[in-house]
Parts: sequence; C-alpha cells; structure tokens
Amino acid sequence: MRQAGRYLPEYQRIRRGASLLEICHKPDLATEVTLLPVNRFGVDGAIIFADILLPFEPLDLGLSFQSGQGPVIERPVRSPEDVKRLRALDPETDLGFVLETVRQVRRELDGRVPVIGFAGAPFTLASYAIEGGPSRDYLETKRLMYNDPDTWNDLLERFATITGSYLAAQAAAGAQVLQVFDSWVGCLSPEDYRRFVLPHSIRAITLAQASGAPVIHFGTGTATLLGPMADAGADVMGVDWRIPLDRAWEQFPERGIQGNLDPVAMVAPLPELRRRVEDVLDRANGRPGHIFNLGHGILPQTPPDSVQAVVEIVREWSPARVT
Repeated sequence: MRQAGRYLPEYQRIRRGASLLEICHKPDLATEVTLLPVNRFGVDGAIIFADILLPFEPLDLGLSFQSGQGPVIERPVRSPEDVKRLRALDPETDLGFVLETVRQVRRELDGRVPVIGFAGAPFTLASYAIEGGPSRDYLETKRLMYNDPDTWNDLLERFATITGSYLAAQAAAGAQVLQVFDSWVGCLSPEDYRRFVLPHSIRAITLAQASGAPVIHFGTGTATLLGPMADAGADVMGVDWRIPLDRAWEQFPERGIQGNLDPVAMVAPLPELRRRVEDVLDRANGRPGHIFNLGHGILPQTPPDSVQAVVEIVREWSPARVT
C-alpha cells in the first residue's frame, strides 16, 4: 500500500539519485527502501518495494514512468496478434531482481515481522496493457472485453499464469504473505466481473496458494464486488473505505479482512484521525482475522507523524501483536 513512498523524507533522498525502476532493479536499494517504514514506525509487516507493472518489461511492452503522468506503456495490447506476441515469463530469470530483494529483506528482518510479496491481478494488468496507462473510463479495456471475448480470455489467462507463478516464486524466495492487487477492478459491474474476470482471478490465486502462503485479495471501489471477489478464493479480502468494515465482513464471514481507513484521513487533525482509526477497530470488534490497514496507498502528502500515531493507536487497542 505504498508503505515506503513519497511521504517519507528518507525515500525522497534515495529517489533523488535513482528512478523508481532503478530502485526496483537494484535489490540492495529495494531492500533499504522496503525496510524504511519497518525501522521507523515499527509496523507489523514489510511489503516488498516493487511495482505491479514490472512484468511488462520482459514482455517488451515499453514500460516507463513519466513525471506527473504515471506509468506509460509504449506498445499497448489491443488485438489478437498483440496477445499472441506475449511470451511466457520465468519469474526467476525475468524478475529475479525482485526475488533477490525478497531474499535480502527476509534475511535482514531475521524474523522480526513477516515479508509480504505482491503482484498485479490479471484484470488490472490487462487494463494497463490495453489502455497504455491510467484511464478514467476503461474504454479500450471494455471494448476488447465486449467485442472479442476470445482474445480477452486469452490475454487474461496469460496474465493469470504470470501473476500466480510470480507470486509463488516470491513465496519460494521467502515471502510469507502474498497480496494480489486488483486496483482497477472497481470499474466493473458484478455481472461483468463474474463473466470476464472471476475465472482468471481464481487461477492466479490458486497458483499462488499452491506455495503454501496465505493470499490477500485487494481492490478499490469494490463495495458491490466483494461477494464475487470472495469467490476467487483468497484467504483475506482487502476492503477500501467506501463500505464500513463490519458490513463488508458480513459478506465473507469465514475469511480474514484487511482495511479500511481512508488514506485522506491521514492528513486530518490527530483527534479526528484517532476517531476514524478507532471506528475501524470498533467495527472489527476484536474479532480474529483483521489486518488493520488503509483502504488504499499512503498519499505523498501524509505527515510521517500521522503514520506513527496510527501505529500507536492500533497498538493501544491490540497490545498483543499477532504476526
């Protein structure tokens, strides 16, 4: 959830000398960045510093990050021929730098907290690849989905295999928890999710779970999709702030839940921030299986002191840390 990000002065200093992709490709730097929030705030898990779009590099889609624009994919995937050109990935060969970061972080932490690996979900990866970057309406994504379902399913099947095998490789390298980021899936209706996405989410999560590591399934804008997403079979469901945590949990009572503080609450005055954190904890009601987290990534404008305050408030409510 961008645990190590632009809100941290230490991270900003590192970024002045290296781009995001350069950090990802250098395990020593990626390890240093991964450990920043663990060492500074004492959070209960370390999520590997990487990016969900890193598989696009070996797929030769022309990935870059432009200032003020975000990720740009130079060669979008929009036709059957584009899909057929996508080769299979070997995580150890093609993304070995991430796996080395996992190994280094695991050694550095020496059991202090769990290591969390992650990858993009098939739908979100496909959407980025089709749109060529961020989108508001997902026009090209839905155009392909509706007009050429065979090509769509071919593309999603390929990304499901990439996601599942990549996550399993991270677990083999030392990640103890795995997270699937479906950041864009909230643009879909429940019907479209079940028809066009669910089978591929199931495949990705099943491949990841074969590693033995528990899997968290996260998305944003998913209040209407939580039931169908739970059918994909992850061990823990991530929820954003658009639905109360207790209402969300009713839809998958036998699973764990992650969430769900609004990231913008982190810029609120401390009394208001405390009220909102305690509301989330109150709704969880001490029930086992709750991972307190934001409902999406930490914003660059977040004061580091607010992060420390949230960690301390959660610890007040949950003095016995469970990892």
